[in-house]
Amino acid sequence: MMVRQRLPLVLAVSSLATLATIVWAPTVGSTPISLARVFDPAIDWASNVDAQIFFVARLPRVLAGALVGAALAAAGVVLQALLRNPLATPFTLGVSSGAALGAMLATAFHLEATLLGISAVPLASFTGAMLATAIVYGLAASQRRGLSTNVLLLAGVTLNAFFSALILFVQYFADMTDALRAVRWLMGDLDVGTLAPLAGALPLLLLAAAAMAVLPRALNLLTMGDEVAASRGVDVHRAQRLAFLSASLATGAAVSLGGPVGFIGIIVPHLVRLIVGADHRLVLPASTLLGAAFLVLCDVVARTLLAPVEVPVGIITAVIGGPFFLWLLVRHA
Repeated sequence: MMVRQRLPLVLAVSSLATLATIVWAPTVGSTPISLARVFDPAIDWASNVDAQIFFVARLPRVLAGALVGAALAAAGVVLQALLRNPLATPFTLGVSSGAALGAMLATAFHLEATLLGISAVPLASFTGAMLATAIVYGLAASQRRGLSTNVLLLAGVTLNAFFSALILFVQYFADMTDALRAVRWLMGDLDVGTLAPLAGALPLLLLAAAAMAVLPRALNLLTMGDEVAASRGVDVHRAQRLAFLSASLATGAAVSLGGPVGFIGIIVPHLVRLIVGADHRLVLPASTLLGAAFLVLCDVVARTLLAPVEVPVGIITAVIGGPFFLWLLVRHA
């Protein structure tokens, strides 16, 4: 079946699965609630406890999980094509470690500044992510032959190690309370209490999504090599820049919202490829939608596994992603 014929089916199935997950997830928790009561117009809001739990306590967290999962899965697809490495993740290029360092500094120095209702930690996290992006991009573009993917990868790995050392340094001198807060954030934290952080991250995620939307054909050709892509009319340097910057922007916004949740960008794209094939016109939108559903489901497990204690969602994704990554490593060896 042609890609144009399969695309509506893939989008319909992925969208329905994601929408069903987002609607169902807020009903699950230490206090079960009924969707019928949530949307019952006969019950007054002040006395409708189910509706209050659904819309106030759980829905913002579920929506945060959906945005973070979608962004990280899409970034994983783009970076794996850009670097021609099936094991590349959104955190390969140092963006997450830059975000983590920003969050660590905001926590250790008790920064209390807010912008449009967004607290200092996500603001500092996003600033750190963009600083890491600028450094890696500057090094990779300094070769005067376009964007060097080899330098991009090496610079990202080196920056990850450097920022990780700085994080440990700051954490060592922080007091125990701040260190614990930072450690919990580094495990991945979707405990979003209001819609303000989502509203702050959404424009950045939409900008990244708009840039990624023009990339699927170029990504298909980039996976076959720069020379092949150039011979087919692709502006290789422009496509590489757009891919790197859009993936970094999506990763930075996602990490600032939910912390460095690992493995989403490698699990979801590979599962989607097993189902729909390798064409990025199918893989990118399907991974974006199913990445949202996957992280929301992981967060449901995190909230209910040891209820009423909540496990950081990054632990759940790591428990799933670690064995999956090893399987991929053996499969591609």
